Amino acid sequence: MRNRFRFLVPFGSGVAVAALVLGLSGTFGSYAATRYEDLNLFTNVLSLVRKNYVEPIDERALIQGAVRGMLEALDPHSSYLTPEIYKEMQIDTRGEFAGLGIEIAKRRDGFIEVVSPIDGTPAHSAGIRARDQIVAICPTEKPEDWSEDCRSTKSMTLIEAVRLMRGPKGTKVTIRIHREEFESPQPYSIVRDVVKIESTDGRMLEPGYGYVRIRAFQERTGEDLNDILANLRKENSGELKGVVLDLRDNPGGLLDQAVKVADTWLTDGLVVYTKGRLESQRQDFRAHEEASESAYPMVVLVNAGSASASEIVAGALQDQNRALVLGTPTFGKGSVQTIIPLEDGSGLRLTTALYYTPNDRSIQEVGIAPDIIVERREIPKPEADDRPRRIRERDLERHFTQEEADPDSDESVSDDDDPQNDLQLSRAMEVLKSWTYFEQLRERRQNAGNPAIATQIP
Repeated sequence: MRNRFRFLVPFGSGVAVAALVLGLSGTFGSYAATRYEDLNLFTNVLSLVRKNYVEPIDERALIQGAVRGMLEALDPHSSYLTPEIYKEMQIDTRGEFAGLGIEIAKRRDGFIEVVSPIDGTPAHSAGIRARDQIVAICPTEKPEDWSEDCRSTKSMTLIEAVRLMRGPKGTKVTIRIHREEFESPQPYSIVRDVVKIESTDGRMLEPGYGYVRIRAFQERTGEDLNDILANLRKENSGELKGVVLDLRDNPGGLLDQAVKVADTWLTDGLVVYTKGRLESQRQDFRAHEEASESAYPMVVLVNAGSASASEIVAGALQDQNRALVLGTPTFGKGSVQTIIPLEDGSGLRLTTALYYTPNDRSIQEVGIAPDIIVERREIPKPEADDRPRRIRERDLERHFTQEEADPDSDESVSDDDDPQNDLQLSRAMEVLKSWTYFEQLRERRQNAGNPAIATQIP
């Protein structure tokens, strides 16, 4: 995947979490009785390591490692969350933390890449640029298990890198940056500050045509979207001719917020449904009768960085014929993770279901196919020619295949959002205007008394 940080997965409500915890508790006794030999194997290995390993061990760390390995053996999105990581996840969904203010991604070569620095943040002020490679992190306070001052990011997970770069306001961290014009990686020492990420923003592109960008699906995304659309209507005398919804490089987030966003433009029918191992685990998420927005033309922008919750929104609007999807195929993450809190403050992020669009499509591994394919740039920049291809769901080890996700199976970010510099956004505006022109032409022909001809206009 171009494996994006931000807890990029839609996860269930507190009710779903509680139900799953109760289900586990109720079945654990019978499970332990029938599979005692497996648990006995684990305790024997733990005892042997504790007694015979060459150095003294931290038994708690050893058990956490075993749990981590258990979850990692399942699929690329299930994982064990230490108390520190669990707190980071909660902070991230709120969109405010102390850190550097950069959006990062994992490259295919293993190193971490800057997707973009956030305006007005310490990273932006320090001169960090999009596409910079973070090749090493040198925290002021080293973790206890470190013997070196700096550690390469090649084998780091995104979550580990984020933990090292975040920290209390006013503290410092050094990152080593490789950039094409650098002969060798250069150190950047940056003082952390409070970073507030606005998940949603918008503006008028031209009179009557609005632009809304959603960067991630956080706790207030649905409410913020309604406020932004209200402001855009106010700027345009209460009416919009069309809207571009930009979901490019949106890694996902909260499932309930994805449903709220899609419901903004839908009046009925399914938004998405999820299906687990049991029929009772199916959940349908439906639109309400009255959408808050009128039926103006819409174009949704997507790319390979559009994942999870953003694919839910794009798929719902596409299947319901409410919008045209434009750009390049999306990431292809069609699974749902439930966050299960544990007693010691840690948690499990467990894949509990797959989700399907209103037309019973699973996008697992294949993604959302745009109605109109438009690459980001007409002519690639020279420096981008040798960049590794972006990782998608199908590149991850142990991912679910499209066949496994098939509902009929027998098994149950932009350089600049200016249309002049953004080919996809420019093309979206052309589509919206053409759509409007055809509607006007249809109305004129109907008013002229020739509806038969009018209905032939696409």
